[in-house]
Amino acid sequence: MEFTLKRNTQIVAILLLIAAITQATYTALYISEADVPRQLLWGAEGVLFTLMAAFAGAAMLETKRFYLAWSSIAFAAVLNVVQVGVGLTMFGPFFEAAGEVEALAPAAGAVVAFSFMVYNAAKVLLALALITLGLAKLGEGSKLLGGLSAIVGAIAAVSNALSLAMGRDFSGELPIAGGSGVLATVLLAVCLLSLPRQED
Repeated sequence: MEFTLKRNTQIVAILLLIAAITQATYTALYISEADVPRQLLWGAEGVLFTLMAAFAGAAMLETKRFYLAWSSIAFAAVLNVVQVGVGLTMFGPFFEAAGEVEALAPAAGAVVAFSFMVYNAAKVLLALALITLGLAKLGEGSKLLGGLSAIVGAIAAVSNALSLAMGRDFSGELPIAGGSGVLATVLLAVCLLSLPRQED
């Protein structure tokens, strides 16, 4: 099977949709205070983003037009691997140690803060990719998808950049960065699936 630009684009779009579903599932379980299967969800995301980095990187080299979008997706995938890796391998030991030694609580908090910083950086990159494709769609006359993508991309980019620079509590209880980031991920997948073959 040959991994053409079109096929790589479709694979990345599907992976983005799956990522949005897993992130929404985790958030819903967390809010409802249900038991969250972190190993399953984050482990699946680790595999998912590893594959996404490979296919988006290949598409970045094959594309004739959307270099910025593809490079943003590829590097966002790499950052997400780091983020879920921190969550899977470091959250448990640090919080267990902090429960036994109170002085380690700041260290556990720092690990969480680092994880969210990487998460926000990845969302900024995905939002940048969405803005790029959204503006291209507007130029093609697709006002609904293009306009919605550009607006959501801008909101996700700004909110996640603020979270990255100021900390995840900048918006209080409002999940602006996370919510807009997930929506941007879905719209990015839709934009990729709607690209004409010659313009991937």
